[in-house]
Amino acid sequence: MHPDAIQYYNRYTQRVEAEQIYGEGFLRWIYGSLSGRLALHAVAKRGFFSRWYGWRMDRAASRAKVAPFIQNFRVDPGEFADAPESFRTFNEFFYRKLKPGARLIAGDARTAVFPADGRHLGFADVSRMEGIFVKGAVFSLGELLRDCELAEQFQRGSMVLSRLCPVDYHRYHFPVGGLATEPRLVNGWLYSVSPIALRRNIRIFTENKRAITRIESPEFGTVLMLEVGATNVGSFEYTFTPNTRVAKGAEKGYFKFGGSSTITLFEPGRVKLDADLLVHTAERRELYARMGDRLGVAA
Repeated sequence: MHPDAIQYYNRYTQRVEAEQIYGEGFLRWIYGSLSGRLALHAVAKRGFFSRWYGWRMDRAASRAKVAPFIQNFRVDPGEFADAPESFRTFNEFFYRKLKPGARLIAGDARTAVFPADGRHLGFADVSRMEGIFVKGAVFSLGELLRDCELAEQFQRGSMVLSRLCPVDYHRYHFPVGGLATEPRLVNGWLYSVSPIALRRNIRIFTENKRAITRIESPEFGTVLMLEVGATNVGSFEYTFTPNTRVAKGAEKGYFKFGGSSTITLFEPGRVKLDADLLVHTAERRELYARMGDRLGVAA
């Protein structure tokens, strides 16, 4: 395994594996060199760049990228609700739906599940978070939520970061059941959320465009779910009806092209996160699991 490889623990294979990164050369240049950082601040983090790239992925010519992407990144078309050749653009393929039953929802109402396919980090107590991708690098809930009262409410709570790569299924779902509010938008930049970027600036989570939804759950109390935009993800689309009761595992929305993240926050003492999630997070290593897999249980 290359010493610079992005490593994660795969819950299914029970092995540490290296991430296959889409656009790795570009990311290492733009976050690892002076010329790249100049391009980042002038162009890549800005909304117009992501809108332009999204326009490209919505053009008919982008359809030619679908088959090579499936082959190069070993995406399983057997899970798709629609045949690969039916996608008219790359973006249609990117935010594809899956067949019923392709993702099973674990446990009963007292089990919380991962909201998306991806690589996850879990913190039992946000106030004691000593570093994520880099030791000592942290961000504050006040900056993340832009709401001092809400930040105080969750200050000693639990947090799960779920990072989606371009190769992942890009629809996100509710981790618990309950009454879900209208998402509150917090505008910001559109930095990449790849570990290549996060290792250099963990505050990306508090600087990127994001939206915050409250879920009032009988089992877990108030749960916050955030969608975080990223480079080439200028918007997140919602498919649920706000201010209604939602089922655990129900679809909330989807990201268009690019990698992105969700953040799930629990109030203090309301959830017990799974041991494997906590163990690998303590080693600053993400855990790979899919939407609907258990992340913890009500405390």
